[in-house]
Amino acid sequence: MAITVKVGEKANQKKVTLELDIRKSLDGDLMIFDHGDIDIVLSPAKNKVVAFPKETADDLVYGAQNRLFTFLHKRGVVVPESIHAGTFAGSLEATMQEPVMEGVSAPKMALINIANFITEERPYFENTEAIISMTDDELLEPDKADSTELGDVPQSVEQGSIRQGYIRDPYSLNYMYTLY
Repeated sequence: MAITVKVGEKANQKKVTLELDIRKSLDGDLMIFDHGDIDIVLSPAKNKVVAFPKETADDLVYGAQNRLFTFLHKRGVVVPESIHAGTFAGSLEATMQEPVMEGVSAPKMALINIANFITEERPYFENTEAIISMTDDELLEPDKADSTELGDVPQSVEQGSIRQGYIRDPYSLNYMYTLY
């Protein structure tokens, strides 16, 4: 969805058009789904930015959240000491700065900076998705060099990883050689 954001005073307003996968909630929050690891919620009513994990909270998600709030802090959008864990498991949130200039909207500036962050991050998560897709393709449709047709495996007396004469001790997890 394309969004047009007007920034500045009436006389010298600039129009900025953003291409984001964004939805508006019933309470007016803007939910941004463009990032590969996190969903970002911009809440103008609460004056907050919240980053939620897409699926599970892991090191990749925390890294993306940390990069987002560092990006917003360095651009003066969020208050640095307000960055903390949110009420939802795995979420991080921060309070937006109050603008001192008249006619400048903190939510609009946050939205523009979030769009810039996503643009910077896009090559990273697109490459990650491509690598995962490539791995899936190698497993589901292997090349001729990496596979054999059914019935083409030659037979031999000893084959595979389980050898006759070896048993596994279930208590010490050692391998023992026994004679039959």
